[in-house]
Amino acid sequence: MAEQNENIIYDEEYITNSHGAKLFTCRWIPKNSEPKALVFVCHGYAVECSITMKETFTRLAGAGYGVYGMDYVGHGKSSGLQGYIPNFSDLVADCSSFFLTVSDRAEYKNKQRYLLGESMGGAVALLLHRKHPSFWHGAVLVAPMCKIADEMKPPPLVIPILKKFANIIPTWSIVPTNDVIDMAIKIPEKRQEIRNNPYCYKGKPRLKTAEQMLSVSLDLESTLHQVSLPFLIVHGGDDKVTDPSVSKLLYESASSSDKKFNQYPGMWHALTSGEQPENIDQVFHDIITWLDERTVATNLRSEMEQKAKHDERALSSDMK
Repeated sequence: MAEQNENIIYDEEYITNSHGAKLFTCRWIPKNSEPKALVFVCHGYAVECSITMKETFTRLAGAGYGVYGMDYVGHGKSSGLQGYIPNFSDLVADCSSFFLTVSDRAEYKNKQRYLLGESMGGAVALLLHRKHPSFWHGAVLVAPMCKIADEMKPPPLVIPILKKFANIIPTWSIVPTNDVIDMAIKIPEKRQEIRNNPYCYKGKPRLKTAEQMLSVSLDLESTLHQVSLPFLIVHGGDDKVTDPSVSKLLYESASSSDKKFNQYPGMWHALTSGEQPENIDQVFHDIITWLDERTVATNLRSEMEQKAKHDERALSSDMK
């Protein structure tokens, strides 16, 4: 299916992963110009790309970027039991395969490649970077899940039980946690939009899903120093879902030479969708500015290098 507005073209397509699961993919691209760079979006837990994160895609495409996304297995319009993540490594592998396939297209060979990960998608983005450390030109991490906030974790006494039963009754949705929608989204009308979206999972976390997310967050928390790509972190100061202090620790610990951390006092977890319009505008302004600064500089260098090669060939031809 293809849709378009005045300046943006939208396409969606189903692909099949290595396990035979059907995965929903989508893209928003500028209509009247080629993308100045590519942004690959990793969505958060229990949500999806084409509805929940539509504003992220359209804002970036409107700024001139080619934006691609995929619903994970068990999420959105992809196949699988809703809200169920049996293996986080497989989820990352699905994203990696799709993103690399798009990047390898002839028309995109010389394009910059960025990741944008929101919440759990921030963890996905960091693991994609770990998988191919030199492939990505940068990442935007929106309230990344480097550590699950204490308010959202199961009680300490429950965690050993969770790990024990995750392989016995993995799909049971019985993990006791606070309602993530109420904790993440500040504006009540926005909460209702999520609750009315049939492609978003609203039940309690499934045992295996919770165990996988906890394991990944603990792994990332212990390896923050290994992050070496350029990145921007944006995080709400009053986030009760993922811990902003760990985002600050990522900023301080990462080996990246190009890194930036923006913390927004008073904002909650859903920075790009659950805040007042003026707050969302500020966050997107900062994200697009960060991307533009790196993309324009790179494109300018590329043009200068091409011009230098052209001049060199012309000079060599004149001398013959």
